[in-house]
Amino acid sequence: MDEPRQSTTPTGGSQVPAATRALRVLRFLATQPDPVPLERIAREVGLPRSTAYHLLAAMIAEGFVTHLAEEHRYGLGVAAFEVGSGYSRQEPLQRLSRRALAALVDRVGQSAHLAVLHGRDVLYVVEERAPGRPPLVTDVGVRLPAHLTASGRAVLAGLPAAQVRALYPSPDAFVDRHGSGPRTLGELRAVLVETRRRGHATEDGEVTPGMASTAAAVLDHNGHPVAGLAVTYPAGEVSPALVAREVGRTADLLTRRLGGHPAAGPERPAVD
Repeated sequence: MDEPRQSTTPTGGSQVPAATRALRVLRFLATQPDPVPLERIAREVGLPRSTAYHLLAAMIAEGFVTHLAEEHRYGLGVAAFEVGSGYSRQEPLQRLSRRALAALVDRVGQSAHLAVLHGRDVLYVVEERAPGRPPLVTDVGVRLPAHLTASGRAVLAGLPAAQVRALYPSPDAFVDRHGSGPRTLGELRAVLVETRRRGHATEDGEVTPGMASTAAAVLDHNGHPVAGLAVTYPAGEVSPALVAREVGRTADLLTRRLGGHPAAGPERPAVD
């Protein structure tokens, strides 16, 4: 049986599939804080105005776009929300990461976890505990201050400076657990600069005395840090350089699985 052919329309001298054009519109609308006029959509996506108009009409009919007629603007529709909700329900990041984390634990002999940023906290969504290792505070569903954790620092280091500043507008935003860690935006910035320089984040005793962690960010197709992947171990028991290399390799693997490109840094062997 012949495969269905994609409908194409000339745009900017090239043949662009209709599905690709629709996805570009959705991605653009998803990045906007408010609904936008037709002319801007056409310009940003690179479509003739008439083509953009007809494409939006079809997306409105399917519920992916809504038209605010009085404002002459377009925004995301309920169907787009349903797609996003479905993504969350299916937990693709957790599903993609579990085997990779288990392999990481086997290689380093220490417990590993994956956390996502939630406000000024990190929320732990996956944990793989190494046999015989002490229990950690990073159970699934636990929240910890992002600026104190290695996984949180790995994510924060990949965010724009303005976003970090918005998260930490004053010293009151810095929670203290054991009397260590950054307490001002300037101190946090210094930690994040060092994190970017090394290519991975660390913490030593700032979450749990006697325990250290090393983490790297997992990036999506836009280069945005969607999670921090960390290994936690008794301080002084294992080589931090070994842990950093293995954590980085696994973070790169998950980044590629999400369609992203690993951040530039030291050469790391590929992980199958």
